[in-house]
Amino acid sequence: RKIIFEKQWFYLDNAIGHTYGTTFEVTSGGNLQPKQEVEESTTETKEAGTDNRNIVDDGKSQKLTHDDIKALKDKGIKGQEIVQQLIENSTTFRDKTEFAQDKYIKKKKKKYEAVITIVKPSTRILSTMYYAREPGKINHLRYDTLAQMLTLGNIRAGNKMIVMETCAGLVLGAVMERMGGYGSIIQMYPGGGPVRAATSCFGFPKPFFDNLHEFPLSKVDSLLSGTFSTETLPSEPEDNVLVEEESNRLTDEKQISLQETEEESTTETAMEINQTEEQDTMDINAEDVEFKENKEKENKDNVREKQRKQWERRKKLIETAALLTQKNADGLIVASKFHPTPLLLSLLEFVAPSRPFVVYCQYKEPLLECYTKLRERGGVINLKLSETWLRNYQVLPDRSHPKLTMSGGGGYLLSGITVVLDKGKSDSSHLEALKMEEPSSKRCKVQDLHC
Repeated sequence: RKIIFEKQWFYLDNAIGHTYGTTFEVTSGGNLQPKQEVEESTTETKEAGTDNRNIVDDGKSQKLTHDDIKALKDKGIKGQEIVQQLIENSTTFRDKTEFAQDKYIKKKKKKYEAVITIVKPSTRILSTMYYAREPGKINHLRYDTLAQMLTLGNIRAGNKMIVMETCAGLVLGAVMERMGGYGSIIQMYPGGGPVRAATSCFGFPKPFFDNLHEFPLSKVDSLLSGTFSTETLPSEPEDNVLVEEESNRLTDEKQISLQETEEESTTETAMEINQTEEQDTMDINAEDVEFKENKEKENKDNVREKQRKQWERRKKLIETAALLTQKNADGLIVASKFHPTPLLLSLLEFVAPSRPFVVYCQYKEPLLECYTKLRERGGVINLKLSETWLRNYQVLPDRSHPKLTMSGGGGYLLSGITVVLDKGKSDSSHLEALKMEEPSSKRCKVQDLHC
């Protein structure tokens, strides 16, 4: 299929078989060809001005017009040659500083040279791309915030993680990449099914998905209360009934065929007379019978597939429920568009003691409420509400400096560690706290003032 990227369109057929990091040149017709490395001539950077104070951007410095450039493209001249001609026809290029000349060349190359490098997908690349192009799909989760989540959540191989996210599968893919296919992940999802658009972009091998489980949020309360059930789950896929039907059909066909052979033996001589007349009708009848049989087979195959899929789905759901009821998960990651408080309070029940949890939210207020609720509930320590601050720097020889534009905010993180919650003590302490509204010293002072 045709792929459109950065105002370029091309086909990826010729890229198959090449290693990651290969640079391709887009030729006419959208085909890709590996680019041959050519040593760039540095003759144009020999003459350079001392500063740019006398250069005025009035749009008259370039002698080549749009029509001239279009004519060059139509002739089939490559982008490198077009850039060279732009440099030669620029009246102000020689007066620019060396840095400004490099910047000018880079800008023109990006515009006129159709060069593409295919890189291996990773969490860093995908998170940067999503944040730059479609931040709304990942709840404005910035790449440094995602890195903080993976660190605070102690994501490593062999873990049993619970992930609840509505970031198009980016957080799930980041966790899977960090775990490297070892351990198990339980993805909690709202609605009809999990969304894994970004996860599929990572290009994980099939074994990575063997230990990936999914569980609907709508059934978490029933699982915690002990009323969880998956309708009427058959012990095995309903193939036995279908096999019996098939065997009955086969025996019926055998009986019919035996009867037909007996009739044919008795009336063989009579049929020889008008054989030519009945041959056509027999062929038509046989075609009708075959068509009906094929339709019945297709219908039964579809029914069997549906039943098998339903059985597999229910089986997976029961397996995931069994994993959750063990309540020994090694961590919890929450990054969703929903309010974090009810999510976290219910999902923390499945996490083992002395394990980390991280909650991401684009806004601070929901996490503040979550923080106070957790402090009241107990069972957690080392609660921290943090916001990461990010500023990009340009690192080049003799011109390293912070970039002028920077991100306004990357969201907030609430992290902590679970501990064993003693329910008896927590209830009694809560009652005592309600009784003692104020410390005794403060109450005495208030009484003295009233007197």
